[in-house]
Amino acid sequence: MQNLKKSGISIDVSGLRVSYDGNVVLDGLDWRAERGEGWKICGKSGTGKTSLLKAVAGKIKFGGKVELKFYDDTEMPSEAYYVDNWYRFESLDGDKNFYYQQRYNKQEENETLTVYAELMRFGRERGLDYRRAEPLLEKFGFMDCRHRQLLELSSGEHKKLQLVCALWLRPQILLLDEPYVGLDKLSRKNLNELLDALIGEGATVAMVTNDPELPGRVRRYAKIEGGKLVEVDRNCSEDSVEPILIKPVPYFLQKSPKIDSPDMLTLKNVTVRYGQKTVLHDISWSVKAGQKWLLQGRNGSGKSTLLSLLDGDHPQAYSSDISLFGRKRGSGESIWDIKEKIGIISPELHWYFDPNATVWNSVASGLKDTIGWFLDVSYDEQKQIESVLDFFGLLDVSNRLLSKLPLGKQRLALLARVIVKNPQLMILDEPCQGLDTAQTRLFNDILDAISPFGKTLIYVGHYETQLPKCLDHKLELDQGRVIYNGSI
Repeated sequence: MQNLKKSGISIDVSGLRVSYDGNVVLDGLDWRAERGEGWKICGKSGTGKTSLLKAVAGKIKFGGKVELKFYDDTEMPSEAYYVDNWYRFESLDGDKNFYYQQRYNKQEENETLTVYAELMRFGRERGLDYRRAEPLLEKFGFMDCRHRQLLELSSGEHKKLQLVCALWLRPQILLLDEPYVGLDKLSRKNLNELLDALIGEGATVAMVTNDPELPGRVRRYAKIEGGKLVEVDRNCSEDSVEPILIKPVPYFLQKSPKIDSPDMLTLKNVTVRYGQKTVLHDISWSVKAGQKWLLQGRNGSGKSTLLSLLDGDHPQAYSSDISLFGRKRGSGESIWDIKEKIGIISPELHWYFDPNATVWNSVASGLKDTIGWFLDVSYDEQKQIESVLDFFGLLDVSNRLLSKLPLGKQRLALLARVIVKNPQLMILDEPCQGLDTAQTRLFNDILDAISPFGKTLIYVGHYETQLPKCLDHKLELDQGRVIYNGSI
């Protein structure tokens, strides 16, 4: 690849103003990025980082001036391409309203395009040669996913598809909103190598992230404070973050949950197949009451499928040797009997959550195991909800729509939804996606604070430095097989 040493302004922002529902987010922001520069924009959730990238890409309305400069001495397209923090796709008939369990119901064939068909659509629209996408698919270990439907992909696999499209396009300006979310360690390393090569060709890359592991050519760092961009050193997202103090643990969480059985779950030689493809191979695993498990594995290793067997969402759970809370699956219990005992958060549940629910309703729905709506609650339950909202610092936004909050606060509200009923088992699938550094520390500190009170936990996390201290056991998967099962 050709390295371009030519300089020049690529992004010139002056007096940028953005507001939502009367709340000013960016207020007279100025920013200038040179051609071939790599920028990291970090900082607290809700300060306007995403709004800045969307304004540069022309995705939102704004005041002030945004000027982009493109150059004709390169084959790279004259475009500012924005990669959203999560992937938004449609069904074949243009519907965006999917439901949470839909990805596991294989009788609903051809609900969405396959990965290959989506890439071909993108390539046709942009005039791209598919052969140039194949090395990227190989680099991300994504070749085996080509013939899977978009609906079937995990959050990490969706992120890979977004990145493959962006890197295949090779735009002169690339704007990445949380590019590492959901990616395993190897995929993050490979992404950094690819971004280094792109910047070396002369692209300007700006990423919103708090991740400390960056491409070597990302050498400019900034955060947004008071609606303005402030250039800082590399440590902006880590050492200088002011910790959030934990409030006293609500009284009801200082009690052990009601436990039906000392055996929370038992899987014996469980295998899951879709046609000729085996997703889980002969999995045996048991979780005892009070244990705190870390579940890990590369993207596509089968973690999401395994969890879906536990929470009642996967139809193949009934044909497998699985016992939950001392009862064998299929012995007469309903899916609601299972969900009553589990509190769960996952990227997929967040995607499909009711966009019209308030924060209060969202947390309250955790008592009734619904998505956003709830039945009447008792006086004691109301006090329970309010104490959890206060514990997470959400009382002041309790009447606002969940979907209108910054992504980090949305995730905190859904985490509050998990613990509001003090469940027998908490399943936390990458719970800190979208949280800033201080919020991540807060949430893990909260888990450590409540864990001594008889809590049982399964925690999925790719970042070794972003895990709670209370974890004591680990199950690791690779290509659907167990490669480690034991103590940490």
